[in-house]
Amino acid sequence: MGNLADRIEEYLKQILEKTTEGYIVLQRSELAGEFSCVPSQINYVLDTRFTVERGYLVESRRGGGGYLRIIRLGLGIEGQYQHVIRQLIGEQLSRARSNALVERLLDEELLTTREAALIKSLLSGNNLGGEFRDWDTLRACLMKDILTTLSRDDLV
Repeated sequence: MGNLADRIEEYLKQILEKTTEGYIVLQRSELAGEFSCVPSQINYVLDTRFTVERGYLVESRRGGGGYLRIIRLGLGIEGQYQHVIRQLIGEQLSRARSNALVERLLDEELLTTREAALIKSLLSGNNLGGEFRDWDTLRACLMKDILTTLSRDDLV
């Protein structure tokens, strides 16, 4: 398998898949001990691979009785994930964050590989000329529209 961060990510995802509650609670120090690494490595994995854009919420409390709670956000017809994301997108959305959102939609099989590629291309900003300065704002509006369209249940 890949590097340490990849192994930690895969381990956490496997535990999340097995749980029926939709979340897991762990201690950072125990997890670091299991992988023979420092707790900051665990933080790195959580900060980069368990983001809201990728469909996770991470709650953390440090200290002796500290814990990590990793919650997998659902993507049902009720659109709770889309609602959360619309709120978090705000008025601007970077290219990296939009790509992470598209990857999550692809992982959840709400998009095909081709659709994901088209959306990433559209949101890349490469298709707009040099005079346009507010690409992050336009990207946020477009992503909100995409999420709204995906959450509609009357599409064929």
